Amino acid sequence: MERHIQDRKELISKLSEVKTDWNDAFSNKFLGFLNDLPEDIISENTVLRKILDEDYNNGMLLLRLAFGQSKDEFAITLKSIFFDSQLGSGIKFYKYDPDEYIEKLFEFGLGEKLKTLIFRKYTWKDILIERLKGGRGSAIKGQTRGRNLEDFVEALVKQLYTSYDTRVSFIGKDGEKKAKADFCIPSKDQPNIIVEVKAYGATGSKQTDVIGDIEKIIKEKRSDTTFLLVTDGVTWKSRLSDFEKLIGYQNQGYIYRIYTQAMSTELFADLKQLRAEMNI
Repeated sequence: MERHIQDRKELISKLSEVKTDWNDAFSNKFLGFLNDLPEDIISENTVLRKILDEDYNNGMLLLRLAFGQSKDEFAITLKSIFFDSQLGSGIKFYKYDPDEYIEKLFEFGLGEKLKTLIFRKYTWKDILIERLKGGRGSAIKGQTRGRNLEDFVEALVKQLYTSYDTRVSFIGKDGEKKAKADFCIPSKDQPNIIVEVKAYGATGSKQTDVIGDIEKIIKEKRSDTTFLLVTDGVTWKSRLSDFEKLIGYQNQGYIYRIYTQAMSTELFADLKQLRAEMNI
């Protein structure tokens, strides 16, 4: 057999796309289910119940796609919607009380999501946007969510303080050890106030990381440093045990106060009072 010596240029010139397809048996079944639905389906409780009665799994896939969420994100959304249910967030609850199950979905905004899908006129630009959201967009949603909450906090901080460091490691109580924090006021070297920001809304794995980050700040900060925690996201409703740990730390005095976006007035007032008390 003849011996060949190949080079990169030769091989690159012969590269081509490997044909593939996105659908499998599962997606083909869903497409059949979708095709059987009327084009002018009305987003009403009775219609949704009929769909879920006929095929719960495909019906819930329809709802997940209407929300524009991944499987993990939608699982967290359902747990958040039904966080106070003793029957979980799935088919067990639905079979027990389908009307209440559907009502809770509509209270969460399902009706508006469906109406948008049904009545909106789509263009080729909309299709490209959806493809972008499903690809690169899904990877950056978590980063954007966290940065948006940080921006929300910084907008309040900079109204009151001219000096602060963001997303840094601060000098701990022994003068050497450091822990990371989102805001150190007036500086990372002498933080009188530490503000940590945690936003989550996708999978629950990050919630456990939050506990570790908070515990490290508690361990490393000076006793006379005031520690504020700002967090938000419906994901916490599905991880109440972790959220209760944070509340426990606040109740024990390790965290001065826990805030959400809905508590912007309280956060601003406390930051203002701390500025006066600490003369910074």
